[in-house]
Amino acid sequence: QVQLVESGGGLVQAGGSLRLSCAASGSIFSINAMGWYRQAPGKQRELVAGITSGGTTNYPDSVKGRFTISRDNAKNTVYLQMNSLKPEDTAVYYCNALIISLGRYNNYWGQGTQVTVSS
Repeated sequence: QVQLVESGGGLVQAGGSLRLSCAASGSIFSINAMGWYRQAPGKQRELVAGITSGGTTNYPDSVKGRFTISRDNAKNTVYLQMNSLKPEDTAVYYCNALIISLGRYNNYWGQGTQVTVSS
């Protein structure tokens, strides 16, 4: 059994910063790519940041230069530093990871954490 547990969401004013964390636990052999997605009301879930096991990152243009993803492989944890937040960043943010567990390669999701940016 593998779990992803997120923390760090909340309410912030426009221009402010938040840092999200996501820790993976359970019967983990290895973790490949990790990422953060978000879903706003009435919209599809979208990728906001991804990071490979080797540390290569990718971002959509909407967050490039404002968001930074990082990971601590020793702690099985991925982070998302969000700066210069805008009201349009308001969404539920989900952690995602591709994990080998008990001989199987699966895609896991966290439960989501709300980020609200007020104008």
